[in-house]
Amino acid sequence: MTHQVSRSPFSKPFYMRSLADGVNPRPQRRHTLPASEFRNLTPQDAISVFEIEREAFVSVSGECPLTLDEVLSFLSQCPELSLGWFEEGQLVAFIIGSGWGKERLQQEAMNQHIPETSAVHIHVLSVHRHARQQGKGSILLWRYLQYLRCVPGLRRALLICEDFLVPFYQKAGFKEKGPSDITVPNLTFQEMEYHIGGAAYARRNSGC
Repeated sequence: MTHQVSRSPFSKPFYMRSLADGVNPRPQRRHTLPASEFRNLTPQDAISVFEIEREAFVSVSGECPLTLDEVLSFLSQCPELSLGWFEEGQLVAFIIGSGWGKERLQQEAMNQHIPETSAVHIHVLSVHRHARQQGKGSILLWRYLQYLRCVPGLRRALLICEDFLVPFYQKAGFKEKGPSDITVPNLTFQEMEYHIGGAAYARRNSGC
């Protein structure tokens, strides 16, 4: 998917916000990294992504949703469908998605990106072990879903998850579509769907 993404309040540079507020900022040399930043991921972020993913998933299920090669592939093909949360320059949480063109997710959706489609397949949401139990996963998911409203043509977000994660995604607005056709040894999944509205950004105190 190679769409241009319209301007997002999450990525507007500070100097633009200052001008919009009527403040004339004085040129200053930046000495520190932003305390908290949300941006699309790039292939240069792949190692950090994979390290967080591996620690989060291998200890639970024995394998990662995405291999390092698949992470690199998706961040090269469709970086606009990813979102990372950085604190002082360090990745603390991320989401990776890809385009999908059918009503339900199928096995090939696990490693394919279909450009210029109306659905995004969310492959993985993961939080660094030092940043868990702080609500970061919920905040990042909310920001990602709001961000998707700026991606032209997108109408749905799809994912699969284990039963114990269903309430987490329901709280974010996803609806169950039933058992998934995708199989992984010793695991079963529910497929879930979120309808992406075209309304303006909702205002929320996310604590960021």
